Amino acid sequence: MILIEVKSLPIKEVITNIAKAFKTTYQQSCGEYFLDLPEHIGEGNIRGINFDGGMGIIQYDCTFVEEVEFHFTINKVHPLKFLYCLEGYLKHRFEGYDDEHEITQYQEAIVASDLFNGHILCFKPNIRTVINSLEITRREFQKKIQCELVSMNGELRSLFNDIEAKNLFYHDGFYSLKLADLFRDMQAFEGGDFLKKLFLEGKAYQMLTEQILQYEDDLNDVSGRNILRRTEIKQIELAAKLIRKRISKLDNVAEIASEVGLNANKLQEGFQNLYGTSVKQYIKQVRLNLIKDLVLNTEYSMSEIVDLAGISSKSYLAKIFREEYGTAPSDYRRHFMDLWLKKHNSNS
Repeated sequence: MILIEVKSLPIKEVITNIAKAFKTTYQQSCGEYFLDLPEHIGEGNIRGINFDGGMGIIQYDCTFVEEVEFHFTINKVHPLKFLYCLEGYLKHRFEGYDDEHEITQYQEAIVASDLFNGHILCFKPNIRTVINSLEITRREFQKKIQCELVSMNGELRSLFNDIEAKNLFYHDGFYSLKLADLFRDMQAFEGGDFLKKLFLEGKAYQMLTEQILQYEDDLNDVSGRNILRRTEIKQIELAAKLIRKRISKLDNVAEIASEVGLNANKLQEGFQNLYGTSVKQYIKQVRLNLIKDLVLNTEYSMSEIVDLAGISSKSYLAKIFREEYGTAPSDYRRHFMDLWLKKHNSNS
């Protein structure tokens, strides 16, 4: 195991400590500090940046050749950390405590050590692990925002107001789809220097906003949660598959939501994120695609197509088809057949 002692708090000094322990150098650009892992340690990089007001971000994208533990052990109050595992696997424990917390892909954890105790982060070997750590020095942060946190959940309000670190705090869950989008934007941004610093600072505040909203949502029962988690994408995709499969006998969308383990609000949010439309519009488009296929490629009557598409009547079939294609389905079929015959005869 490689054990790295980090006995400093400003992110510049954190990166300096790590570079020294890895026997490598670091670089700096407009307040962002970063290092590439040397070959004897592994592959990847570690980068960090501080912003005004006690907020900063450390990003780990590392594949270590052996287990590595980072011990953040300076004899001061440590920052409040929001840890997000984008890929891989991380273990966390508080200095002076034995309990380990496992943080896997798509999980997030809010961690605050007590008194002057620090944090220990353990990375497993030969596993690419990507971690975003949003770090907040609570005393400086309070000075920055210059307002009482009266509208915040009571437990979170106590956490942010605990500038002397009197209490230990740990909370974990799965991060939201909105947070996943933020992380993707942060990784994809290609602007340099000043623009990148501005961009990342804005994203840091968005991360904090979304995390606070998600924490409050986490306090609800699973059935009452409205914020879509990254892990729930598969359930949205399954719902879409069930809609396509059952379109001829689709009676109740609420049943689909229940079957895939989501409530109606999450189902709607998921369809907007994945397909850019509401569930109702998605169903309508699936029906229209099926109707068009049946009109053009089969000899089914309009009455039979009504049944196969799961709609109420031929008049409704004609209505939605005309709205989409500007003509009645029977005329559409006739026009298509006329074009096909003309093309076939011209080639004979």
